[in-house]
Amino acid sequence: MQSESHVLWWNAFKQGDWDAFTALYGEFYELLNNYGRKFTRDEDLIHDVVHDLFVRIWTTRQRLGQPVSVKNYLYKAFRSTLFRKIQSLSKFVELDGEGTGFTVNFIPDASFRQEEQELRKQVIDLVNTLPARQQEIIFLRFYEGMSYEEISTIMDINMSSTYKLLYKALDNLQKASNKQTWLLICGLLFLLKNISKKIPVLEG
Repeated sequence: MQSESHVLWWNAFKQGDWDAFTALYGEFYELLNNYGRKFTRDEDLIHDVVHDLFVRIWTTRQRLGQPVSVKNYLYKAFRSTLFRKIQSLSKFVELDGEGTGFTVNFIPDASFRQEEQELRKQVIDLVNTLPARQQEIIFLRFYEGMSYEEISTIMDINMSSTYKLLYKALDNLQKASNKQTWLLICGLLFLLKNISKKIPVLEG
């Protein structure tokens, strides 16, 4: 869902409002960095791509339209730019990571009880057994709380493929867990989807 503040900042920044631009940068800088860490452990590369993205939208602001979702636009632009950088660099150096793979990491959170910590770690361990694109759609849907339309845009796939990919990911998670664990996974994923904007569930 489009945030009203994002729309206001976007419209103002397009008119050359530097404060609105820095507000957008502050809002999305760490979110984009965290998303990038799922694809590569090269922190310098991630920071450079985020920086380059914001430099580009500032210098081309007068030609930019009004995206349906500012968040979607930035995530998609960041993702495609990062992939191009990784693919370009892989021709010359061996990157620290699996290139355009995807990894969800577990960071303990003191706000959760020990039992909840252990469940979260089990879920993330299971998620990490999935293929990269299935991990990514789980991350975007449940940890970022994005809609199917938003995921379709960011991952550059049609709606039918979005539904099928998420179904396949959940089906694989179910097959990899017993009945009790699967019910707990469903509960935790539902919880994460509804509170993903309130707590820093994942970090790189």
